[in-house]
Amino acid sequence: MVAQLENTIQNRKNKHLSAFERGQIEALHKEGHTNREIGRRLGRVHQTIANELKRGTTTQLKTGRTSYTAYFAETGQAIYERNRLQCGAKSKLLIANEFVNFACDKILNQDWSPDAVVGFTSRQEEWKDRPTVSMKTLYNYIDLDVLRVRNIDLPMKLRRNTKVKRIRRNCRILGMSIAERPIEIDNRQEFGHWEIDTVEGQKSDDNALLTLVERKTRNYYAILLDDQDHDSVDFAINQLRQDFGELFSQVFKTITSDNGSEFSNLTKSLQGVTDVYFARPYAPYERGSNERHNGLLRRYIPKGKAISDYSTESIQRIYQTLNQLPRKILNYRQPSVLFEEELARLA
Repeated sequence: MVAQLENTIQNRKNKHLSAFERGQIEALHKEGHTNREIGRRLGRVHQTIANELKRGTTTQLKTGRTSYTAYFAETGQAIYERNRLQCGAKSKLLIANEFVNFACDKILNQDWSPDAVVGFTSRQEEWKDRPTVSMKTLYNYIDLDVLRVRNIDLPMKLRRNTKVKRIRRNCRILGMSIAERPIEIDNRQEFGHWEIDTVEGQKSDDNALLTLVERKTRNYYAILLDDQDHDSVDFAINQLRQDFGELFSQVFKTITSDNGSEFSNLTKSLQGVTDVYFARPYAPYERGSNERHNGLLRRYIPKGKAISDYSTESIQRIYQTLNQLPRKILNYRQPSVLFEEELARLA
C-alpha cells in the first residue's frame, strides 16, 4: 500500500491558515521538510509557510536553564488571533468628534435628520477639511446608542402606515381637475406652482391651519385660521395677495387643492389671477409635497393638540424652522434660501 504524499485538497488561495494547517506545518517542519515541500503538501505558497514559521517561532527553556528555538502551532495561532483583533475599520467617533457634536445639536434642537446634517455639511467650505462621517455611519452610531441622539428622537424613523385605503363612488366637482394641469408643472422646474391643504385642530370649534408649499423650492407656509371653512380660507388668501402685492400672480401661478369644502370658493376668489386645480378624491399622493410638509408640521403640533394654544408668532417660527431645514431633494439647500432667490429674480 502506497502512502499519499502529495496534497490533493484544492488550493485555498487568499484564505488564512487554519489551526489544523498550523499543526501540519509544525509536524512537517520538525521532520526537516523545506518550506517549498510543506507548501506543496498543503497547497500553499512557500512564502506563506515562511511567514508562518517566523510568526510562530519562539524560544523555550529546558531543564537546567538551557534554551532552544522552535516553531509551535499554538504560538502561531495565538499570535494570529491577537492580530485579527486589530483588523477592521477603526471607529471615527473620536476623530470626528466635532462633527458628531454638531450633528447631535442639529438633530435634537432643530429637528434636522441625519441625512440633512451630512448633506448640509458636505456643501459647506468650513467642513471640507474637517473629519466627518457618512449618513449610514451616523445612523449606525444612533442604533448603537453611542450618541446623545436616540431613535426616539427621529420621529420619521418610528412612523408606521396604519391608514386603510377607501374608495369613494361619488365626489363633488369644485373646478378644474388635476388631469387638466399642464404637464410642465409636474417636473418642478418652473417656480410659482403651489399645493394647498388645511390642518385641523383638536375639535370642531378649534382653530385650523392653512398650509401651502411651493413645488420647486419646497418653501412652506402655515397660516392660522379662525375656522376650517371657505370664508377663513378666502380671508387668508387675500392676506397673501396683500403681502405679495403685484408679484402675487407671478409667485402663485397655480394652486392644487383637494376637494374639501373649505376650498369650494377658491376658484372664484382667484379667477383671472391664479389657476386652481383639484386633485382626485382620496389621492393625497397627487399633493405629495404638501402632505409631506404637514407631516413635518406635526412634529411641533401633534394630533390632538389644540391649535388655539399656539400664537401666530409661534406658528410662524415653526414653518420658518422647516424652511431652514436642508433637503436632500434640493441637493441639501434650504427652501427659504431658494425661495428668496426666486423672488429676487422676479423683482
